[in-house]
Amino acid sequence: MIIPCIDLMGRKVVQLVQGKSKALELPDPFAVLEKFKEYPQIQVIDLDGAMGRTSQADIVRELCRRKPCRVGGGIRTLDRALQVEQDGACKIIVGSSAFTSEDINSDFLRTLSARIPREKLMIGVDCFGNRVAIHGWKETLPMTPAEVLPKLEPYCSEFLCTYIDAEGKLQGTDLEYFRALRAVTNLPITAAGGITTDDEIRALEEMGMNAALGMSIYRKTFPELFAEAGKS
Repeated sequence: MIIPCIDLMGRKVVQLVQGKSKALELPDPFAVLEKFKEYPQIQVIDLDGAMGRTSQADIVRELCRRKPCRVGGGIRTLDRALQVEQDGACKIIVGSSAFTSEDINSDFLRTLSARIPREKLMIGVDCFGNRVAIHGWKETLPMTPAEVLPKLEPYCSEFLCTYIDAEGKLQGTDLEYFRALRAVTNLPITAAGGITTDDEIRALEEMGMNAALGMSIYRKTFPELFAEAGKS
């Protein structure tokens, strides 16, 4: 399944390269959602929430009202996770808060799983330089994604695995990296990060993985913006 990504920053939809430089900005999240109406689910990430700024809960709530959405970004407390569930998210994506500086955050994950059905919980495991990256990808931990996925299995129904090294570059992703992850867990995986071509999407489908698309799907959906920027 292809899952378009709506990343929110400053009440706009943005696309960032490796979580840093802004490559695309669109002012109306709901107009973007309408462009993606043919897809069964949308991935919504509140980047402001993820970076510790004021969250955009009202926009997220309305997006969930209009379309099945997987929601992440700044879900650091049980109260916030319960609010996202109440707002109608079909999946709640927990990222940085699933980890401590040295291991998985078992205490927090147990607290979540005691109140939220496991089938609604996803854990985001982001990778940079083959290390787990947290806090807006500004910090890497002394552990690899392949090491932590088996430990996280009891607390979620699916993983969102982002390969940051290729994120936003439109140069393709690393399929061997995702094959290595597939070998260590039987849970569903949604792959993200640099997925650019139909061949890559098919290869991920053959592994049993969904593909969360950012820059590549925006290039196809809003080609005029990339033409203006010389990126078509």
